[in-house]
Amino acid sequence: MLNVGDIAPDFRIPDHMGRTVSLAHFRGKTVVLWFYPKADTPG
Repeated sequence: MLNVGDIAPDFRIPDHMGRTVSLAHFRGKTVVLWFYPKADTPG
């Protein structure tokens, strides 16, 4: 588990278009990760 201020480990994940993106692509930028249900339900 990460704590506030920890450096996140690099990872690769498909984006909403199916392209593989890694955290390293955004080095030096602010990143917000948003998780939501795969069923595409609101909330």
